[in-house]
Amino acid sequence: MTGATPRVQARPRMGGVGIALFSSAVFGLSGSFAKSLLDSGWSPAAAVTLRMTGAALVLLVPTLLVMRGKWSLVASNWKSILLFGLFGVGACQFFYFLAVERLDVGVALLLEYLAPVMIVLFLWVRHRKTPKFMTIGGTLLALGGLVAVLDLTGEAKVDPIGVLWGIGAAVGLTVYFFVSARADGALPPIALATGGLFVGAAMMGLLALIGLLEMKITFVPVRLANWETQWWVALGGLILFSTVLAYVSGIMAARALGSKLASFISLTEVLFAVLWAWMLLGQLPAGIQLLGGLLIVGGVLLVRADELRSP
Repeated sequence: MTGATPRVQARPRMGGVGIALFSSAVFGLSGSFAKSLLDSGWSPAAAVTLRMTGAALVLLVPTLLVMRGKWSLVASNWKSILLFGLFGVGACQFFYFLAVERLDVGVALLLEYLAPVMIVLFLWVRHRKTPKFMTIGGTLLALGGLVAVLDLTGEAKVDPIGVLWGIGAAVGLTVYFFVSARADGALPPIALATGGLFVGAAMMGLLALIGLLEMKITFVPVRLANWETQWWVALGGLILFSTVLAYVSGIMAARALGSKLASFISLTEVLFAVLWAWMLLGQLPAGIQLLGGLLIVGGVLLVRADELRSP
């Protein structure tokens, strides 16, 4: 009997790995869908706002079912939901879309995924505790990868404003990780996600209402891969695949694997995003930029591996 137990436990764990990879794959589609809308005349603010609003409405019904009798948890976690929506969802997505408007999808996402390095540096300064060797090595490797991704000496020109937006998205993603970790564990993840999406959409709508953001939507065909399709196909894919399915599958993966292992596997989103951008948009970073991307991913993996080794 004892010999059968590991095999029984391995099945759901391997299933969780598959779900986590699926989540990364659909999350990685967001840049390609967004790029097709932006190239057809959409403003980043409009794409982000409709993405968050549509996903929040789709997730609303299951959230109401899950939260029956648990609404007191929302009151006790309102600060986490607010921060999650303003920075982890709203600012992170908006800055990423602004970066995608000026940079290739793969480059923008690689910049955003400097967030784990930012987390290490923040904790280092805050707790005045020197990180372990693997963490320091991973941080330096990721920073070297960033220099390669920017390809400052190459022929391809990298928009410095786009780079700043990408780093801004990394800051938003950093807040996302911190808030997710600090939120009350009793609050269902889907409730945090739905609440954050509504808060982010409301923030974008308010900024547009007072004239700080441009909400521009064009109802013209967009290009995905080598074929032309309607704008609502790209928007629908952005909402259903890259937001709803991505969040739900991510929650399922976190429950099956735990937050550390699930977040470790989520780093494959960078690779999926580059693959999707190549297949759907014909974007393939230069050789030095691909090398930089591998260095960034390698550095982040070292940092994560050191974290997983810690008690």
